[in-house]
Amino acid sequence: MRRNTCLVTVLFVLMSVLAYGVQVRDRDATWVAPSENALKVNPLATRTDAIAGGRKLFHQHCSTCHGEGARGSTKAPDLTQSDVQAQTDGALFWKISGGNSHQGMPAFSFLPGPQRWQLVLHVRAAASSPE
Repeated sequence: MRRNTCLVTVLFVLMSVLAYGVQVRDRDATWVAPSENALKVNPLATRTDAIAGGRKLFHQHCSTCHGEGARGSTKAPDLTQSDVQAQTDGALFWKISGGNSHQGMPAFSFLPGPQRWQLVLHVRAAASSPE
């Protein structure tokens, strides 16, 4: 009987850990870029070579919260979801630049503009990459 109780306890703890690991923080639907910022066009949009730089920057600055594949974690939302991908490049650039202190998203305005545009390119590319 004691062995069964121990087994059930171990299974419960394991399931709890697994369930915790697959939870992803919800996106703040009220966090919307001003229209003048949302309309900005990514000057690197046609530079597919810039995606690699965005991947490197994402790994350095974003993956701790958003995960290596940008699929989210308990700390930050999944950036590959359609509601994020439906946003304009300008809106994503604005969010990366200014952050959202209410949700724990830091501002990355210290990065040069071209690097922030590279991050936008990587977020786009991550949505079409397999896990």
